[in-house]
Amino acid sequence: MTDFVTLHDVQSARSRIAGKVVHTPTVQSVALSEIAGVPVFLKLEHRQTTGAFKLRGASNAVASLGADERNRGVVAASTGNHGRALAYAASLEGIRAIICMSSMVPQNKVDEIRRLGAEILIVGKSQDDAQEEVDRLVAERQLVMVPPFDHSAVIAGQGTIGLEMLDDVPDAATVVVPVSGGGLGAGIAAAVKGLKPSAKIIGVSMERGAAMKASFDAGRPVLVEEMQSLADSLGGGIGLDNRLTFAMCRNLLDDLVLLSEDEIAAGIRHAYAVEREVIEGAAAVGIGALLAGKITSSGPVVLVLSGRNIDMELHRRIVCGERDPFAEIAA
Repeated sequence: MTDFVTLHDVQSARSRIAGKVVHTPTVQSVALSEIAGVPVFLKLEHRQTTGAFKLRGASNAVASLGADERNRGVVAASTGNHGRALAYAASLEGIRAIICMSSMVPQNKVDEIRRLGAEILIVGKSQDDAQEEVDRLVAERQLVMVPPFDHSAVIAGQGTIGLEMLDDVPDAATVVVPVSGGGLGAGIAAAVKGLKPSAKIIGVSMERGAAMKASFDAGRPVLVEEMQSLADSLGGGIGLDNRLTFAMCRNLLDDLVLLSEDEIAAGIRHAYAVEREVIEGAAAVGIGALLAGKITSSGPVVLVLSGRNIDMELHRRIVCGERDPFAEIAA
């Protein structure tokens, strides 16, 4: 399927995954509202069952499988959160799952996927390396690939967040979404723009290896070097043969801004010290962008806090303001 995901697709996904995912809260941040001069709301998607939004797309994809596909099993490349979500969704249905990851994926995420019963393969040093292994397994073992973002059922599942946000904040003027491969951004944009075309969708990523931004600048999907970042979940490429998310994000996002590592760290610290929320770097980019003055709005803003699966020693070092929080963890 190469057609763009529509509002109808997202609404169908919402019905399909009802009872399998949590309708996460949307709460107002008094502190961020004062800073922005307009109401700012936080969509607490990090409180999802597996600690990240990815469970929505994975659950919709698994629920959409036919009997033969279920028997063959599923495989995916992941920077951590998609693998955890797919492992969880597959385990609920008694389906075999293999998750391929690069050596860049934090150990805490690898351990959690293993705990959920999935088979793990560590391959290479990038998401692209892991994807090559997935392609081999699909060809040799006839496993069913469930990509982390460029897949219609996955995009539609992630888009259910947009429906929930407008249920809770119907007058939202600006929605801020972390962007990596674009499944979350494309899905939420399809839902929000479908219901409220006037709303602006702002994507946020990190300066260190933002594949979607590099692809926008080139006018086509391009390869980027994957580098260590506090926003590790935003790492990896979008795929040179990207069918859906590149074009959807290019057409539906109103802007895509990039953050420095210090700005991401500031978002993590604010979430912890002021909002009392533990979130990973990828989830903190919306807060970081607002604090850095890179996002402005004339009306209510909703920031998606996309996940909480951060190494807690790394989190401690960030909130304590250490200049090189990775140093001893990597040692």
